[in-house]
Amino acid sequence: MESQEPQYDKKEPFDMRIVFYFARIVRTVFLFFFWMMINVFLGLYLGFAIPGESTPGRMIFFYSWAILSLGGYLWIVIRMWRKSEKVQDNYK
Repeated sequence: MESQEPQYDKKEPFDMRIVFYFARIVRTVFLFFFWMMINVFLGLYLGFAIPGESTPGRMIFFYSWAILSLGGYLWIVIRMWRKSEKVQDNYK
């Protein structure tokens, strides 16, 4: 009789680059939704973006804030996607 050793499925090692790529996608989407929630709260809930309910000074403040914060969001996202991380491959 042969000795019956348990046979384990040999799986390919998981590529960590996929995990980091997915994490970047999730961070990008989360930051966008967070930025949108802040602007919707300021613009619609507090009424800074509605011409009938707001003064010109508040509207100038809101739209300048929205443009500057959009620029900051894009700067963060571009910097995050340009960064190439050194990832150890598990295929050795």
